[in-house]
Amino acid sequence: MNAPRRFAALGALLLVLLLGGLWLAPRLTDWTARRDQLAAVAADRLGRPVSLSGPVRLVLLPSPRLEAEGVSVGRPEDPLGFGARALRLRLDGWALLRGQLSPREVTLVGADIRLPWPPVPSFTFSAGLSGFEGEVVDGRVTVGAAVLQQVRARFSAGAESDALRAEGTFVPAPTLPGAAAPGGAPVPAPWAGREVRFVATLGRAGFDGAMPLDLTLSSGGTAIAARGVLPPSGGLEGTAEASGPDLSVLLPGPPGAFRASGRLSASAELIVADELSLDVAGSPARGALTLRLRPAPRLDLALAAGRLELDPWLASLRGTGGIPFGLDLSAEAAVVRGMPLRRLRASVVREGDRISLTDASALLPGDTAVDLAGATAGGRLEAMLSFEGTELRTTLAALGWPLDSLAPSRLRRGEGRARLVLEDGQAALPEISATIDGSRLSGAGVLRTGARPALGLGLTLDRLDLDGLVRPGRSWEELSRDLGSFDANLRLAVDQLGLGAALGGVAAERTSLDAALENGRLTVRQLTGRLAGAEISASGAVLLGPQPRLAELGLELAAPDPRPLFALIPGGWPDTTRLAAEPLTLRLSGNGSPDALALRTEADWAELRLESNGTLNLPGRRAAASVTLRHPGAPRLVAALAGPGRGDWLGEGSMALVMQLAAAPQGVMAERFDLVAGGLRAGGQLALATGGVRPRLSGRIAAESLPVPLPEGRWEEPLQLAPLRALDAELVLTAQRLGPWGVPVLEDAEGGLLLRDGALRLSLVRAGISGGTVAGVFGLDAAGPVPRLTLDGELTGAAVTGALFGLPFDLTGGRLDATAKLQAVGSSPAALLATLGGEASLRARDGVLVGLDAANAQQSALIPGPGAEAALRQALRGGGTAFGTLDVAARLDQGRAVLSQAALSAEGVRLEASGEVDLARSALDLALALRQPEGPDPVLRLTGNPARPRRVPELAPWLRWRAERGG
Repeated sequence: MNAPRRFAALGALLLVLLLGGLWLAPRLTDWTARRDQLAAVAADRLGRPVSLSGPVRLVLLPSPRLEAEGVSVGRPEDPLGFGARALRLRLDGWALLRGQLSPREVTLVGADIRLPWPPVPSFTFSAGLSGFEGEVVDGRVTVGAAVLQQVRARFSAGAESDALRAEGTFVPAPTLPGAAAPGGAPVPAPWAGREVRFVATLGRAGFDGAMPLDLTLSSGGTAIAARGVLPPSGGLEGTAEASGPDLSVLLPGPPGAFRASGRLSASAELIVADELSLDVAGSPARGALTLRLRPAPRLDLALAAGRLELDPWLASLRGTGGIPFGLDLSAEAAVVRGMPLRRLRASVVREGDRISLTDASALLPGDTAVDLAGATAGGRLEAMLSFEGTELRTTLAALGWPLDSLAPSRLRRGEGRARLVLEDGQAALPEISATIDGSRLSGAGVLRTGARPALGLGLTLDRLDLDGLVRPGRSWEELSRDLGSFDANLRLAVDQLGLGAALGGVAAERTSLDAALENGRLTVRQLTGRLAGAEISASGAVLLGPQPRLAELGLELAAPDPRPLFALIPGGWPDTTRLAAEPLTLRLSGNGSPDALALRTEADWAELRLESNGTLNLPGRRAAASVTLRHPGAPRLVAALAGPGRGDWLGEGSMALVMQLAAAPQGVMAERFDLVAGGLRAGGQLALATGGVRPRLSGRIAAESLPVPLPEGRWEEPLQLAPLRALDAELVLTAQRLGPWGVPVLEDAEGGLLLRDGALRLSLVRAGISGGTVAGVFGLDAAGPVPRLTLDGELTGAAVTGALFGLPFDLTGGRLDATAKLQAVGSSPAALLATLGGEASLRARDGVLVGLDAANAQQSALIPGPGAEAALRQALRGGGTAFGTLDVAARLDQGRAVLSQAALSAEGVRLEASGEVDLARSALDLALALRQPEGPDPVLRLTGNPARPRRVPELAPWLRWRAERGG
């Protein structure tokens, strides 16, 4: 081995021996005996008395240092004394080789330092920290109830006139000692688990006893700086500034950037930061912050801002745990879930998982004022809510319930109170009392949110008006889409249910509704109410959608006295009839789609029964039905409808009407009808068109027997002609027997009825009567201010089988021809008779004139002797005259018939009449002259009432002539 290698090996051996000696020598040396020397060195370095009670060891590598355990700093009576787990002195290696202890750095490991709260400045406190200098590693500092762990800091204090400075880092303890949330849960400390850097400068107490303090804390970009003084009485007074990227690190607030500055004061119970000027997420605000330390920690924040975003605040408040927190908000404008609010005021307190809300108020969209007070428990909020507004529909639209199906005039003004319960996916109103649009309501409701919302509602209202409830122009598809988007269970009780102007504003009473809406199916389990004294019950279901379907429809109506119900129907019928007071029941059932809805109807009105089966097309507004109407006594039915005795003309028998009806927007058609009523037998087709100015009735009526009532009533009463102006009509009429029973009737009659613009025209094409024929036209024009009547008729070959007029002077037997062309004007029968004018003629053959014996009178006038006069007078007092022909012609004017021709011819007899008959006054003035072969004619004058004429024989000329002849 050459020399260089030997020297290298020797150097390495020496180095190993040196290092081994440096490692082993301190462990073979007892340093415990030098604890007092070491304590003196540390005290000199720290400027505070130090005592050591544990072992002491020297470590040379990697750097020389002395370590001692069981460290106490300060005297026992020193309020700033503390203990430490270990003391480390980093030594000067060269001085150590010379046998000297020259510390370069003093470090306290695991120091447990307790500082009083509130800090109380004093000269003793100031002087006690003079000359202090050192470093703390893994220490623990307790300030009042706050515990700072993992403290690593450097402390230094110069002479008595110099300030104490400390800087370093710490980690706050996870919880606040002695603080507990409701239920005993520990309260997390602010910045728990985060490393916080601090810089603190504490000045010496002045002559006034106050000590200046400057403290800065920072972590993760968030910084808090406090500057102030510790007054002699204790506590802290000064200013504070804070800023950072996330307010939620310090407070239960929104996670946004913030800046704040204000006045700071602290005492044993409170730390207050008031006159705060803040900027939270770009929104300026003013407020105050209070941290209550005793008897339990609590944080309160009062905030006043021009504008606030509430969603971040609500999200932070919903978090559980943390120190009890109170928030008092005030904002002129705020936004929650996109909805704007105005004049927001709210006080919120969070304790553990419980949030209490008091004095919360705001103006919602639509200027609805809302007040809310309540509390949460877990995920449940229970509160009392009061509201008042004039545009509630605007408010509901802003809340996500636009209610487009309601008419714009509805849901405007309202006020009320309610108990509100909010849970996950559910909002409930267990109690509600309100006045909406003038209607008072009370009840309860619940709304379950989700993919398919569900609404449960039970309400009692004093009044609800259906008129204008649904927005005009709302199509079925839109309404069906709105109703099909959610489920509902509805129970309503309404004292007064307004049915709209169509029914004269009438209201149903004590109405109740039990309905459900589920998966697009609307089910009315029961709808009951009282309308105009009638009890009504309805039920059914509707399957919503573009093509809805109705199922199990049912309607029942029972009216013991239906007169109030009939009063709702326009017009006066049947309000004043006897039948109107009879009990009425109605039953209706149906199924099917709206375009083919099958309906069955049954009704009983006293003895009158209605049965109907048909279909209804609602979209097309069309219907078809088979209708049967029955009554056991036709005269009784007419008498009940028109008055006592009015149905006698029908004759005894039941009534049955069977018809096939079809209805459309253009009108109603009876495709076939058959009517039996007493002696009436008729059938045919009728159609009522409603598309014109007036309804128009047309069709054909064929009657087997058609009795006609005789005119009744006072002649002076006005004619009821309003029905003639209500509709137009054009009918073809045929009847095997037509006319009032008990008088000669028309047989095989053919004619028609035409009613147009208030003018009635009855035409009789032909009819047989008593072996003859009759034809003519009757007209009644009611379109003008005064009705006008016309008659143009002809009678041919009718046999007279009894008294023709039923008067003392009448025709019996023979055959009769007659013509008439008359006209009159007037509003009553008397007026028409008083204005009657025109021409009339009568020709009778082979008949008998009742009232005088013309043949006997002729013979008496010719016999000689004194008995002729007596015989003539006797013949003129009564009897009958058989004639071969009788011709009468008259002109009528103003109700007076003036005979223009009147002659009776019999075998050897001719009787002529002249004069007039006043039809309006029922008076006559006639002269019957018995034509003689020679000499004057005997005359019989008739005057007075035709029913009781006064007979005055005028025989003076004839008697004078007889006397002159000596007879």
